[in-house]
Amino acid sequence: MRYPVDIDKGNEFAKTIPGVGGFSGIYPLPDGQLLVSGADGVGTKINIAAVAGDYTTIGIDLVAMCVNDVVTSGAKPLYFLDYISTKKIDANVADIMVGIYKGCEISGMKLLGGETAEHYRQNDYDLAGFCTGIIEHEGNLIDGTGIKPGDTIVGVASSGLHSNGFSLINDMLWRHELVYKEHPELLTPTHIYAPMVQKLMTSMGEHAVFGMAHITGGGLQENIDRVIPAGLHAKIDWTSWERPEIYNVIQRGAQTNPLTEDISEEELRRVFNCGIGFALVTPFAEACMELIDEESWIIGEVVDNS
Repeated sequence: MRYPVDIDKGNEFAKTIPGVGGFSGIYPLPDGQLLVSGADGVGTKINIAAVAGDYTTIGIDLVAMCVNDVVTSGAKPLYFLDYISTKKIDANVADIMVGIYKGCEISGMKLLGGETAEHYRQNDYDLAGFCTGIIEHEGNLIDGTGIKPGDTIVGVASSGLHSNGFSLINDMLWRHELVYKEHPELLTPTHIYAPMVQKLMTSMGEHAVFGMAHITGGGLQENIDRVIPAGLHAKIDWTSWERPEIYNVIQRGAQTNPLTEDISEEELRRVFNCGIGFALVTPFAEACMELIDEESWIIGEVVDNS
């Protein structure tokens, strides 16, 4: 392993906490509505913004990482809060805030407030976001209930690397196996899927899509399996879409330095989204794909574990 993030250890820890393990937290209101909340950050992708000297899109990433988790339940995004920590409030902070505002605008939610704090670390920034959405009735919650063998998995295209795997990317940049100027797409902001989900919910409802997954750390297999009931799993056809070239560049880059380990196909699939940023589990794949107006593919099906 070339990077210090232990996905297995994090997953095992989450299993020890009651009620934790989905993409977001759910709080029931007395009238039957459900509040759905999530928190996230952009990790070490912020270092790429520093290398590029461009902080105008990292705020979009922050919103996207939060809201994409929340909408997997079918929730409508309501509001967003941000936290920015920096040595000194400067023009870069303003650029980050513009990105956050734009991300909220795309998501259809309000930027309600936040905190900007000055700390002791020089030329460094840390970001965190907090998002809340609403489900009008408990019966509208999408939580994997109803998924059965034979249901189709639809993969929706990512805009690039999104905001995962950057510990590995930063390591490669530092070792000169990857050059940012040759690959400015490293900073492409994470795609926001909230408008797509709202379109699905409005037009087809929760009875058409039984599960949704935001593809982040852990890759396709682990994130889709999170929404599938026990006894079943996702069978992915890795040849059903064309993987964007940047992932092949990353894999080849590791092979150019004899002092570093190669990135296996298994590791690549687990660390990165490999071109699929969001997944739907549905028996109505063709209708969903026609409706969502996003590049998408049928990438697999639900099967028994036996």
